[in-house]
Amino acid sequence: MREKSEVKSDESESPEERTPMTKTTKISDLDHVVAWDESERRHVYVDGGDLVFKGNEIVHVGPGYTGTADATIDGKGFMAIPGFVNVHSHPFSEPANKGLTEEYGSDKLGQSSLYEYLPVFGLDAEDAGPSTMVAMSELLKSGVTTISDLSMSRDGWVDDLAATGIRAVVCPMMRQGYWYTKNGHTVEYAWDEKAGEKAFAAAMKTIDEATKHPSGRISAMVGPSQIDTCKEGYFREALQEAKRRNIPMQTHACQAVVEFYEMVHRHGKTPIEWLDSIGVLGPDLVIGHGIFLSDHPQIHYPHANDFELLRDSGASVAHCPTVFARRGMVLNSIGRYMNAGITVGIGTDTFPHNMVDEIRLACYVARVFTSNYKMGTTRHAFEAATVGGAKILRRPDLGRLAPGCKADFSLVDMSHPYMQPAHEPVRSLIYSASERAIRHVYVDGAQVVKDGKVLTVDVDAATQGLIEGQRKRLKTVPQRDWAGRTADQLAPPVYGTKDRLPQSRPVT
Repeated sequence: MREKSEVKSDESESPEERTPMTKTTKISDLDHVVAWDESERRHVYVDGGDLVFKGNEIVHVGPGYTGTADATIDGKGFMAIPGFVNVHSHPFSEPANKGLTEEYGSDKLGQSSLYEYLPVFGLDAEDAGPSTMVAMSELLKSGVTTISDLSMSRDGWVDDLAATGIRAVVCPMMRQGYWYTKNGHTVEYAWDEKAGEKAFAAAMKTIDEATKHPSGRISAMVGPSQIDTCKEGYFREALQEAKRRNIPMQTHACQAVVEFYEMVHRHGKTPIEWLDSIGVLGPDLVIGHGIFLSDHPQIHYPHANDFELLRDSGASVAHCPTVFARRGMVLNSIGRYMNAGITVGIGTDTFPHNMVDEIRLACYVARVFTSNYKMGTTRHAFEAATVGGAKILRRPDLGRLAPGCKADFSLVDMSHPYMQPAHEPVRSLIYSASERAIRHVYVDGAQVVKDGKVLTVDVDAATQGLIEGQRKRLKTVPQRDWAGRTADQLAPPVYGTKDRLPQSRPVT
């Protein structure tokens, strides 16, 4: 990608310094632009078009821009796509689970890793910074320009996110209790309402401070952590605070078989029914992950109508296929939900933080699970990752390329071998090239990825910090595991290690 003007870029500058808010930049003669057609409410291809933005706002999409520009960039050989909007991620800890949770869950707890594995792995709070930065670098390289970060409040969290140049929605998780197992086949809950009140106050403080961040790229949502660790009053108060601030609320619900029957045991209601009964199920609620409804084959509870209740409520779903596919679980299905009018967004709940991979897997698992290729189309998943996520975050200026929208976009290298032949360029990106063909990424009009390299994160330093944090945490795994097992006993390596091999036979 070549600039035709003499504008220079200093990689040491902040995103705000690299793109003055009055500068007009024209990316000319793009092979393709995945543009937003407002009249038809869908993405369309525009071939041979220009993408022009002034400061952080798009002012022109299409051929024949005749206005002035401070800088013109040759877009020939590239496709512009809208920045992906990630609606559910846990960057503070998930990168440290690499090598541990890819294929292990609790056989006697619905195959989930929630109750026996995640509490003993993860990271200590002081190591969350490097983990977050590693995740942000992966997200940016895969074309994510907006991240919803569901993390525990910590010092420096918001500044870390802002420094990466990404657009971030902070969702400080808070709860009144936590789960644990003493035997690997039952789940118990420890409640501490005073700690819950303290976490609630800290979360609201973080939210209010984040929305005032000088970068202008930080917003927030309210986050009662899980449906089974927060009580009725807690949820209602959280919803009140979300409405008062005009921001969404997100909670984990319908994410495990154990959770489904725990709520039936407590209340005689499914998770969806209970959320509805307390007045929380509605347009302000985002449900991560919304899988285990009453009619899901792994539940088969014919005494409720969760799907219809969810559909009619206006609540949204954050769909994260990878983490559940690892446990043999899947949403039923992205096509079914979206065809029924349920707003669905895509998230990277786990490592790797690769949005293109999540989009592809969302399509594949839906088709396999339903035995119907129409229940997970590229349009379903691509639109969930763009305009669906933007709708969830109440940001019609994100997830699409149109005048008046934020200049959040990626440039895809159409000459990349995995993009060829590029008969259908979005399909080539999703099913073949993945993030490898994403060469340049802009957020708020500032370039944050150049030639596949993240400009705003010291990836080497962050990775080293992540490695050290994981090593430190793994040493203490037996202290947290109910059976005192080591990390290798909980998650045995693929292959054993030997000090020496048998002597090979001489060649004759």
